[in-house]
Amino acid sequence: MIVTLEETRQYLRIDDSESDMLLISLIAAAEEYLKNATGNQFDSANPLARLFCLVLITDWFENREHTGKASDKVRPIVDSMLAQLRHCYQPPEEGES
Repeated sequence: MIVTLEETRQYLRIDDSESDMLLISLIAAAEEYLKNATGNQFDSANPLARLFCLVLITDWFENREHTGKASDKVRPIVDSMLAQLRHCYQPPEEGES
């Protein structure tokens, strides 16, 4: 897990649990999106992966009618972060942890 529900709620400044099911779904989707887009598996130890997920979740949450792709407002940020995460972090060699 890269980001937790509680971290996501804090980042979005949400105090109640009314949106928790949606947030859980968006967290899972953002983490899967990152894995599919980079071919790498990240965890909470990578600050750029954490920020990427929070940015994407926020955009999806605030633009729910368009969920599934980043809005034009954040697309350049998402693309730049993905490029860095794709090229600057190599997955561990087989047999390494």
